[in-house]
Amino acid sequence: MPAKLYVVHGSHPCATVQRALDMKSVPYRVVELLPPMHAALQRLRFGTRTVPGLTLESGEKLSGSRAIIRRLEELMPEPALLPADPEERAAVARAEEWGDEVWQPMARRLLWQTFTRHPQAMKSYQAGSRFPLPSPAVRALAPLVNAAERRLNGAGEGAVRADLRSLPGHLDRIDGWLAEGVLGGDTVNAADLQIAPTSRLMLTIGDVRPYFAGRPAEAHAMGLFGEWAGSTPPGVFPAEWLSAA
Repeated sequence: MPAKLYVVHGSHPCATVQRALDMKSVPYRVVELLPPMHAALQRLRFGTRTVPGLTLESGEKLSGSRAIIRRLEELMPEPALLPADPEERAAVARAEEWGDEVWQPMARRLLWQTFTRHPQAMKSYQAGSRFPLPSPAVRALAPLVNAAERRLNGAGEGAVRADLRSLPGHLDRIDGWLAEGVLGGDTVNAADLQIAPTSRLMLTIGDVRPYFAGRPAEAHAMGLFGEWAGSTPPGVFPAEWLSAA
């Protein structure tokens, strides 16, 4: 039996692991879960509520994009996702950790606050899903799903306003890593796979796109993850939230 990868459609850390599995030519089957019900199912299966989760052919269970990539590196060293040079490896690992712990949650908060204010955009993010819901069902479920996901992800107004204020500084960090070669080198590494899909998801949000415009971080995301389902129009967030764009 191939490995089983448990995902939520459109999830950026799930995209990270899928690309890593593809790069390492690991056969796998995708099991798609629906939010927010995925949280309870993942907790039962993996002991934690988040995706991605991976069950290997051996039966070994792994949860979280960084943990999965580390295990894949052990089992299938080529192509390597971490540099052999110790200093370079440490720099990539630091960027990967930041992408996981800081950058990923920010995208979730921004997206769920966007959906709260513009729920009609949710349907577009279902493109390519194995379980697309009809528009009336999306409209009916949106308030419940958004409320649950805001709680799970801490996506209140105050947190999102703080995220928008800090976004230019975070993009400066990514651009700096690209200039130094920590990201965007000749070979794709674990930090590229951790950061680029989060950036790409953020680029679907109309009010967030101007922060990226013309930056190396934009080209990095589009180069690695050009295709992505969903879009929301600009003007969803109040103008005073966007003064740093």
